[in-house]
Amino acid sequence: MRIGLLAGESSGDNLGAGLMQSLTLQSPEVEFIGVGGERMMAQGLKSLAAMQILSVNGFVEPIMRLPQLIKLIRQLIREFTQADIDVFVGIDFNVFNFLLEAALRKRGIKTIHYVSPSVYAWRAGRTKRVAKCADVILCLFPFEPKFYAGLAVRAEYVGHPLADTIETDAGNAEGRAMARQALGLPTDANVLAILPGSRRGEIKLMMADFLGAAEIFCASHDNTIVVIPCIRAELKSDIEQYMQAVPGLTVRIHDGDARQPLQACDVALIKSGTSTLEATLLHRPMVVSYRLGKWTYLLVKGLLRTRYVALPNILANQQLVPELLQDDATAPRLGAALIEQFAAAQSETDFTKPFVQLHQQLRQGANTKAAAAVLGLMQNTHDR
Repeated sequence: MRIGLLAGESSGDNLGAGLMQSLTLQSPEVEFIGVGGERMMAQGLKSLAAMQILSVNGFVEPIMRLPQLIKLIRQLIREFTQADIDVFVGIDFNVFNFLLEAALRKRGIKTIHYVSPSVYAWRAGRTKRVAKCADVILCLFPFEPKFYAGLAVRAEYVGHPLADTIETDAGNAEGRAMARQALGLPTDANVLAILPGSRRGEIKLMMADFLGAAEIFCASHDNTIVVIPCIRAELKSDIEQYMQAVPGLTVRIHDGDARQPLQACDVALIKSGTSTLEATLLHRPMVVSYRLGKWTYLLVKGLLRTRYVALPNILANQQLVPELLQDDATAPRLGAALIEQFAAAQSETDFTKPFVQLHQQLRQGANTKAAAAVLGLMQNTHDR
């Protein structure tokens, strides 16, 4: 059996590697070809192109690179078809993978799209596009399959791999102490984690107010250390420039991802995104914020179809954590919300209970379920 896959970014490479590992366990004879990163290559992917070719940012670069990307799509269609793959799995990276899936499907190849677009939040009409491109859509969240009801695509909820990776007790006192030890943080300090985003534009829009909020929090809580994870070295100097405006803060920049800072912290201030899910799975109290350019915000606000933007709130369908967006995302309001969340977590014995419930709901053995869906589609194809 031969499976084609394409991941266009690091998060997709993680998903793809987990899927490939489970596929190999369930069907050792399977072969993989396509596009992915180091993790997928380590699981046996025969590469047809470097994943870095797909890395484009902003609005102008994709347009400038359009001829190259079209050439790559045509190359992949040809190579996947000639390789006689049994099924193709497009991992996230929606626009590129939708084009590729639609073309392969026309050639009689079964297709799976792994990770539903955020149709619950905006542009619900994209479900119809998914149905034209994929035979199966694998959903990470339990409320997503209903958006595909009545369409010619089978939507399966598989759970979120992150919920399987993070143990349900990772956020307890022992886990926090271990994370602090690994980061070289004292056990008796208050730790505030700040996650302003991984893009330069996000740093520019939010870092000053995030640090201002930290200053307000620290004024109310002595012996507080602020930890800022920074996975991209080029952003470190940007963050350090903003730190100069708050010399009284004790700030440590962690050269790595957010896992350990979130596990070590008492409370977190987080840009809306996947990190809010990671904080939920670590059962951390948090304040969620986001800010866009004025005109972009007005456009996005008009398209939004959900009451909430933070994943824990969307999953629970209620406000578990405060959301302070756009004009509300000021240092005083963010600081006050952090103080309130910290106090609630210290005083309420069942504060983490909703987070634990969400963790259990998402912990479904996602890689195993996703692999079973792929193999099931392949088997149906062979039976015919």
